[in-house]
Amino acid sequence: MKSIELFAGAGGLGMGLHNAGFKPTKVVEWDRYACDTLRENQGLELSPVRDWPLTEGDVRAVDFTPFEGKVDLVSGGPPCQPFSMGGRHKAYNDTRDMFPQAIRAGRETRPRAFVFENVKGLTRASFRNYFEYIRLQLMHPEIVARPEEDWTDHLGRLESHQLQGSRDGLHYRLVSRVLNAADYGVPQKRERVVFVGFRDDLDIDWHFPVATHGADRLLWDQYRDGSYWDRHKVARKDRPANDMLTARAERLDERPSTIAWRTVRDALADLPDPQFETEASRKIPNHRFQPGARSYTGHTGSPLDEPAKTLKAGVHGVPGGENMLASPDGSVRYFTVRESARLQTFPDTYLFHGSWSETMRQLGNAVPVRLAEVIGKGVAHKLKFAA
Repeated sequence: MKSIELFAGAGGLGMGLHNAGFKPTKVVEWDRYACDTLRENQGLELSPVRDWPLTEGDVRAVDFTPFEGKVDLVSGGPPCQPFSMGGRHKAYNDTRDMFPQAIRAGRETRPRAFVFENVKGLTRASFRNYFEYIRLQLMHPEIVARPEEDWTDHLGRLESHQLQGSRDGLHYRLVSRVLNAADYGVPQKRERVVFVGFRDDLDIDWHFPVATHGADRLLWDQYRDGSYWDRHKVARKDRPANDMLTARAERLDERPSTIAWRTVRDALADLPDPQFETEASRKIPNHRFQPGARSYTGHTGSPLDEPAKTLKAGVHGVPGGENMLASPDGSVRYFTVRESARLQTFPDTYLFHGSWSETMRQLGNAVPVRLAEVIGKGVAHKLKFAA
């Protein structure tokens, strides 16, 4: 199935959707460092980005009308700084808000479906009306704002249109939900709001995939039967004692049927410690020690035996300042680029272009490949059997 990928970044969302069966006919990204990452991997003939038709430039300058009726999916992660907890919270007053361009791409191409994602901050109470504004525009992309029309007035027209019994033109059935990537096998507690829409004439009934992984199962494996520690060959004397977690585990009536959340230890177990460089570690791409990590309020690092905290792009301060591993002995160090890529479920063969801070920014903005693939497979399955 054919797709268009907007705001591609380092490629996480697009790679996951590609793995689910969508082949991009156009990929758009304006950031030159992210484009360099994509081009470097294309030069290495790495799948799935090898044949992506990449356009480096401003999406506002792209004409999507040549693709009208020719793509099954439009997808992307519109820049999230206007809504991010780490951003400046300007939302609809922020020129970096690219949702209008995502909606325009849908209006001009009329895809059978779309998948867009953004940070959880978009769902905050202070943005509630604008969140609804985005939803209604995605559902009714042909109800375009008039020249000089305030967004609240446009929202009112969209609400009226939504309440009409019958409608002509282009419309989408939309579902949106905040998903935690850890619930789908990503070793990171990363919450994103995801919008999935299907063109109304397809008459598709769809829901988000059921979570496959869970915190309670990890709790059971660590503090009830000890299988987690056995798997990692952690001696009993070195296993952390936590009375609160042990008590919570004891309250579980039976072993949960889900798979355990994947932890930082799970993700990085076979990687050598970058602090002790060896010939073997030097052969691992993007796996170099970055000095200077320190713990302070709001930047305490990710415990080894839990899913990582959300990797951050670093809008304020040092990029990646929270992107640290917190060892059981209390020490902290920065994740390497390769470790961060694992936490975002990029393949080990995938290379990242630029300095440590630049590549960490790309990774902090990325969608976990595995989460995108899980969502994409659900969408692809429905489209495969749609009229």
